[in-house]
Amino acid sequence: MIFDQNVQHISMAFWQIILVAGPILIVALVVGLTIGLFQAATSINEMTLSFVPKLFIVLLTISLMASFSIGQMTDYFDFIFEEISRKGL
Repeated sequence: MIFDQNVQHISMAFWQIILVAGPILIVALVVGLTIGLFQAATSINEMTLSFVPKLFIVLLTISLMASFSIGQMTDYFDFIFEEISRKGL
């Protein structure tokens, strides 16, 4: 029984990681791929061309997703702390 609960808590933790970090990573992947295709098509090999737009777009995504991410993490930590206090650990 305890093993099943541990597996459930770990799967919930991984799900929270996917919910919080997933959208940011997907945006970074799409922007990086788009800029990479543009650089390959135009033969421009400027490092700042790939870094600066990705940085600004990822920061914008983080700022737009901040309230959702904080809400998800707060709910998860409330659940974990309730489980700890309920079990008396």
